[in-house]
Amino acid sequence: MKIVAIRSFIKHMALKKPYTIAYNTYSDVSIVFTEIQLANGVIGIGSASPAEDVVGESPIQTLANLESDFVQQLVGRDIRCFQKIIAEVQKHFHHLPGTQASLDIALHDAFGKWADISIAEFYGIQSGPLKTSVTIGIKNRAETMAEAAEYFSQGFSIFKIKTGLDVEEDIERILLLNEKYGKQISIRVDANQGYTLSKLTRFINATEHTGLELIEQPLTVGKETDLLLLDQSKRKKLAADESLHHAKAALDLATVNHPFGIYNIKLMKCGGILGAREIAGIAKPAGIQLFWGCNDESIISITAALHVAYSCPHTKYLDLDGSFDLAEDLVKGGFEIKNGLMMINQQPGFGYEWI
Repeated sequence: MKIVAIRSFIKHMALKKPYTIAYNTYSDVSIVFTEIQLANGVIGIGSASPAEDVVGESPIQTLANLESDFVQQLVGRDIRCFQKIIAEVQKHFHHLPGTQASLDIALHDAFGKWADISIAEFYGIQSGPLKTSVTIGIKNRAETMAEAAEYFSQGFSIFKIKTGLDVEEDIERILLLNEKYGKQISIRVDANQGYTLSKLTRFINATEHTGLELIEQPLTVGKETDLLLLDQSKRKKLAADESLHHAKAALDLATVNHPFGIYNIKLMKCGGILGAREIAGIAKPAGIQLFWGCNDESIISITAALHVAYSCPHTKYLDLDGSFDLAEDLVKGGFEIKNGLMMINQQPGFGYEWI
């Protein structure tokens, strides 16, 4: 079945409320959407919202790439060869993961709809369903507790707390949450490179009794070997995020004494499903668990991440709340949530459609 058209556009979308991490505050997001049409009328939909400060690619650059002659010459290709097409896209748009991801997701969706199979089933479902965490940005103690109470009332029981500006205040926030909710909730932490090794050690020692599930990217990129000074039992709870963009980084970090026991895989960092599966393939024999994350994203790319996550047996954690923050979206369907549990709908492709 031939591809007959490829169209892309960008939309600037407000967030329901701004949030702060260790190095920035966000109130809106620019998302690029891609539509691939087949000769039988099937429409595959992809999207991308790369974080420029992490991967060096802006949504404006993504759109320009998707409108290039290289992408338009893919018209006429056979959707049955979608993986070969994605490999060509990866080679041509090297180190441009937003561009790669939008095409990768749209091609997967078009193929799945054409073949009448969900992408999770195509690769083989080996895990899930799992609960996702919901993210609480850097806030004072009162605001943190208020937002946690709101999420808890909605049925969510896994909180990811952004930290990294003030380690003592970070500790107080975690202790307060643990004191109020105890074993009713699980807590994860994302320092976004905000700690030094001494501050990280201070934070771990002060919160160890709370049973934190994991700590995401505690040190700045380039300082990964400093983590080897920690006991292996502590490193097993550390998750690589900004340090992990692609398969080469995954391989470099998967040493005998690897600094991270968990890999945070984001489609917007690694370029889509094929890039994610490469990282997952490296992590499995190294005994590294998978933690699927996101930026502020459309239901489109969140659903795609969920499908690939459930195709990996070593998926243990989900942090796929990126579409919850959008004031609007352009598609419906994809997944359902019940008390924080994320379930794909088993429809062909990724199971979403334009609103």
